[in-house]
Amino acid sequence: MDSSLFPNIVSVFLNVMTDNNTERSFVTSTIEVDRISCLPENLIDLILEKLPVQDAVRTHALSKKWGYKWITLSSVVLDKHFSEKFAKNGALHHNGLIRITNQIFNFLKGPLLKLHLHIPNMVLDSFQEVDQWILSLSRDELRMLELENCIIKPPIDFQGFLYLEKLLLGNIEFGANLHGTIINLPQLKMLKLVACTNVDNFKIKSTKLFRLLVLNCPDATLLPLLHSKCLIVVAIVFKNPIQGVERVNLASLLSNMPCLGYLLVDGYFLQLKILLSLSQFCIAENMPKWLPHPANSLKFLNLQNFKFGDLFQLQGVLCILRNSPYLERINVTSQGLRNVHLDVNPALTYLETSNYLDQTLNRSKTINIFYVERS
Repeated sequence: MDSSLFPNIVSVFLNVMTDNNTERSFVTSTIEVDRISCLPENLIDLILEKLPVQDAVRTHALSKKWGYKWITLSSVVLDKHFSEKFAKNGALHHNGLIRITNQIFNFLKGPLLKLHLHIPNMVLDSFQEVDQWILSLSRDELRMLELENCIIKPPIDFQGFLYLEKLLLGNIEFGANLHGTIINLPQLKMLKLVACTNVDNFKIKSTKLFRLLVLNCPDATLLPLLHSKCLIVVAIVFKNPIQGVERVNLASLLSNMPCLGYLLVDGYFLQLKILLSLSQFCIAENMPKWLPHPANSLKFLNLQNFKFGDLFQLQGVLCILRNSPYLERINVTSQGLRNVHLDVNPALTYLETSNYLDQTLNRSKTINIFYVERS
């Protein structure tokens, strides 16, 4: 570590990180006992982890004992508030985002276990800096990574994260050079994707992944992880109608997740599934009642933004219910039809003529139906 650079980053946080032009400062009162310096090491570490990184750096001014404590941080948050502060200075300016972030990473010593990194809307050099950060972090013992607002296209020698257990990606575009590349995440247990695109390029090898949350990703059905045999908890929510997306059918989805115990989907997801099933089986009346492999492990089904009057969504939920013999709890949040132009006659005709209400839910303990009327 180049100690000559240390005063620079401290001065940046002491002088630049101000709110409403009001400088914040740490001042220790002159008392007989220096209580701050006498705090136990583990308590100091806990305090530093709870502080924003800019405030953690500024604890350098507290006392000699606190001088270099922040460089041992195992959890660092460089969130939107942090990044937008320095983005105003540009990327490579003396006090710019890239330079300051690089200094923080260079000063940190010891294992970095948790990182939250937000990239602001600014012109970067094709996100090469982000790619290099990812490559460098992959050689650490990172356990949790939250990355927001960038394009991921790591260099060829990127091997994955060997220790990562929790990965949260928001507003990420998976670059074309990831296509065909399998990222090794052997310890990953939880993955959350929010508003990500080109997820079909995101292929990982993870034998321990059991929790998958996919929110507002238009091509979520292309995610290779939907074929993970270890998944126990899965949530896929679109929130809006999705068109022009290649789809997989409901039978394939359930049969490829034999351990699935909790499933949360919304009406738009069900509509996608059934639309493809209809293209395979020609017409609605010929859609099979029974799937090749029942979802025997499914215990909890949560349906959001569901329209009972939508034929495709109705077929989807009935198919899941019929092929999940051990369901114990069902939650349904239904949308009202006010100001919604929906012909409910096909759904009513389907229920009356197809004998699709013959399934009992003998093992269900709780069924909740919530009705939401939207103006």
